[in-house]
Amino acid sequence: MIHSFLMIGQSNMAGRGYSKEVPAIYDEHIKMQRNGLWQIMSEPINFDRPSAGVGLASSFAAAWRLDNEQHEIGLIPCADGGTSLDDWAVGGALFENAISQARLAQRTSQLSGILWHQGESDCSPEKAEQYGEKFSVIMETLRWELHIPEVPLIIGGLGDFLSNGIFGQYFAYYPLINQALEDFARTHANSYFVTAKGLMANADGIHFNALSQRILGIRYYNAFRDLKHLPDPLHDEEDRLAAMYNRPYTQTEKIKLLEHEFAVGNIDPKDYLAELAILSGR
Repeated sequence: MIHSFLMIGQSNMAGRGYSKEVPAIYDEHIKMQRNGLWQIMSEPINFDRPSAGVGLASSFAAAWRLDNEQHEIGLIPCADGGTSLDDWAVGGALFENAISQARLAQRTSQLSGILWHQGESDCSPEKAEQYGEKFSVIMETLRWELHIPEVPLIIGGLGDFLSNGIFGQYFAYYPLINQALEDFARTHANSYFVTAKGLMANADGIHFNALSQRILGIRYYNAFRDLKHLPDPLHDEEDRLAAMYNRPYTQTEKIKLLEHEFAVGNIDPKDYLAELAILSGR
């Protein structure tokens, strides 16, 4: 049985980290949903825009796998960049798409958690004041539609870099959104808040960079595993990243990676067949 997780929110859930900045995560037991079917995860997982990149879900899944070596995890990408909380309102396209994708996943998996990161598009005092009430309606309806009243909801905070970037004037009130997110998590059952303290941005000053996304995924997993809020960074984040990166590839993974290199034209047929023969023990 695959344990699946619904990814919803805006661009920092979809991921905008640059893949060249971090080692890849590749594991045959980490799946992502495409066209209602499961395939081995590759990044970008949540291809909502041409700028999609590394997000937090890949390291969340890799951290989950370190504790669940005999099981498979599946990621359901439904985040959409630049979207406000109103864009996620019940009955809207984003909400209905998330419900549809999650229901497809439930045919072949156990929906085990919801991963949410959103708020940059709501950085005003007026929207912050209404955030908790609107978000509660969205989540209560989503849980009811999917029959998952007790599934953990993990909510990430916004980056402290937002007001200092080149678009900082648009994010002056980001602490109000962070407070609304944390207040929601602390006043609603099965909801847990994760800090973004110490994390860094791309040059745009809006999106977490690739390393920060990796770390944020570990924090999300820690909150999910322990069913506790995470108000401060973890002391062993670098060690846990190293454990993910140093996991040796299985034979199946080596063959799949070789097949990919051949499919995208990085290896000629002769070399591909020679390397395949070695990996297959022929």
